[in-house]
Amino acid sequence: MLFNLDQTPSIANTFIAELRDQQVQKDAMRFRRNMERLGEYFAYEISKTLPYHRIETQTPLGIAQTAVLTEQPVLATILRAGIPLHQGLLNVFDRADSAFIASYRKHTKSNNFTIQMEYVSSPDLSDRIVIMADPMLATGMSMVLGCRELISRYALKELHIVSAIASNEGIRHVRANLPKANLWIGAIDDEMTSKSYIVPGLGDAGDLAYGTKQ
Repeated sequence: MLFNLDQTPSIANTFIAELRDQQVQKDAMRFRRNMERLGEYFAYEISKTLPYHRIETQTPLGIAQTAVLTEQPVLATILRAGIPLHQGLLNVFDRADSAFIASYRKHTKSNNFTIQMEYVSSPDLSDRIVIMADPMLATGMSMVLGCRELISRYALKELHIVSAIASNEGIRHVRANLPKANLWIGAIDDEMTSKSYIVPGLGDAGDLAYGTKQ
């Protein structure tokens, strides 16, 4: 399944517009908060697809019946850029466990790169619903590598992938390598630069949120 927020008019599109705006991006706190709010929106949309059961709650005046989540998902993200998006998801799924993956692009002299993974910290994901968040889905290589690492260790029940901005190439790569994953995307752009940055995209999400890295 592919959910493209850009095709569904809502206030969340305002968050994406501000995330892209180079003037608004000068306010790092605003950038992080917009990414967080986008995560909250996606959490709400994803919640509609999850299993529920009914419970009875004692109020001061009687008994109320309500459908509540049968289980909380596990929220995973790729450090460091994914932290604000992850926090938005965690604001909604506030009893969820979390998993963290550290990976980066290792560039060669020919300007190519490979994805290097250095760290995985995760609870037991066996028979769990997992939501993997990364703000930018450019080539899709980091996302596929991170998800495959989790899948190699655990038998996931469901996999949901959340990104603010994706490229068409990244979408194709994820669908080819993670065919059972559900994709939740803020907007899909057609182009990428020679360095595999999405155009128009929004720039480097990690730098915009936390400062330029060396």
